[in-house]
Amino acid sequence: MDKRYVATMEEQEKVLRTFFKKGADGPIETFPSKEKRKLIILQHIITRFDQTKNYTEKEVNDVLKRIYRDFAIIRRYLIDYGFMKRNKDGSKYWVNV
Repeated sequence: MDKRYVATMEEQEKVLRTFFKKGADGPIETFPSKEKRKLIILQHIITRFDQTKNYTEKEVNDVLKRIYRDFAIIRRYLIDYGFMKRNKDGSKYWVNV
C-alpha cells in the first residue's frame, strides 16, 4: 500500500468517530471522497463480514444496507480496492484474506 494512505491508530479512530456518529457498528450518513478516509472506512466495513463464508450479492447488500444508503457503491469499492473478491458471474462474494 502507498504510504500516503497508511493511517495511525489515532487517525483511524478519528475517522471512524467522524463518520460512524452512532457508534462503530452503526450506519454512516456520508461516504468520504478522500482516499485515506475511504480506505479506513472500507477496512472497518469489511470486518462485518465472516472471512470463512461465501456470500450471495443479496447477502452482501443486506449487510451494506445497514451501513449506507448507497450500498452498491460500497460493494463496488470493496471489490475495486481488493477487500472482497467475487466470481465472474457475481453469484459468489468472499472476503479477500
